[in-house]
Amino acid sequence: MAGPDLIVRGAGAFGLACALAAARRGARVAVADPAGVGAGASGGVLGALAPHVPGAWNPKKRFQLENLLLSRTWWAEVEALSGLPTGYAATGRLQPVAPGGEALARAREAEARACWGGAAVWEVVPAPAPDVGWTPDCPEGLMIRDTLSAHLDPARACAAMAAAVRALGGTVGPEAEGAAPVIHATGAAGLAALSEGRARPVGTGVKGQAARLALDRAGAPQLFAGGLHVVPHLDGTVAVGSTTEGGARDLSVDGALEEVIARARAAVPALREAPVIARWAGMRPRSRSRAPILGAWPGRPGDWVANGGFKIGFGMAPLVGEVMADLVLEGRDRIPEGLRVADSL
Repeated sequence: MAGPDLIVRGAGAFGLACALAAARRGARVAVADPAGVGAGASGGVLGALAPHVPGAWNPKKRFQLENLLLSRTWWAEVEALSGLPTGYAATGRLQPVAPGGEALARAREAEARACWGGAAVWEVVPAPAPDVGWTPDCPEGLMIRDTLSAHLDPARACAAMAAAVRALGGTVGPEAEGAAPVIHATGAAGLAALSEGRARPVGTGVKGQAARLALDRAGAPQLFAGGLHVVPHLDGTVAVGSTTEGGARDLSVDGALEEVIARARAAVPALREAPVIARWAGMRPRSRSRAPILGAWPGRPGDWVANGGFKIGFGMAPLVGEVMADLVLEGRDRIPEGLRVADSL
């Protein structure tokens, strides 16, 4: 039996997207992760797919825009291939305009028109009437509404991607063997390995914590309020988070998450009596450049890197998979400026 054409190490958002892109091109793909599908940072509970602010436009933000627009059909295709739900919904996002922040919000409205080219909207709107406590407090009486934001269920999305890879003839398991090229999408551990022998780290793991509460607001827009993402999932739960805890190595949930829950309840009245049904902590891979790291592993022929998803991994995954498949299988380099391995060395 012939061995794989490509081995992908890491069954999170980036690894599974790379495997799926390669399998769609007819490659024999083997995904290996001894911890299992979505066991790392991609197995969280939040699932917010939210854009960076439209100002200070750069290749990373353009790449993110292209990904979020592609996501509107890409996740539906994953569901069709796998027969499993991903929890994807493009319901947009609302966030209160901060006190004294109207001028900045309107400047970004103009930047979005210029940078997003009408493909999505970022606009300042009057705060809507309270929706059974869903609308957060708006000191200025104004909110920012964007139609680019979406959300998904991280664990379900990973399971669906893995099933889609299998449906296309690939394998997903604890290990894989062969002489094929290897894409390393191994999160914080992979950043540590890539940093070995270098004067400064390529990146590091950053602890994050999030929670899910029992409250059905399916179909409502997600919120960004009180410095937190508040995501109404399709399964009748609401996720809130997350922390960003540089230097933390203990992955247990702790008081920092309880503070997040308290802030979310204060910001969104409907959450005040909703019980917490899940708590999550994980180590998210953040590159020094804070952008994904894509390309050849320096000094290791046949090894490739897809890492650094940090908080935007699922939002970047569709095109990360495509550009890595282009590079590894076809020798075509379409990696945007700022996302190359060299940009983080």
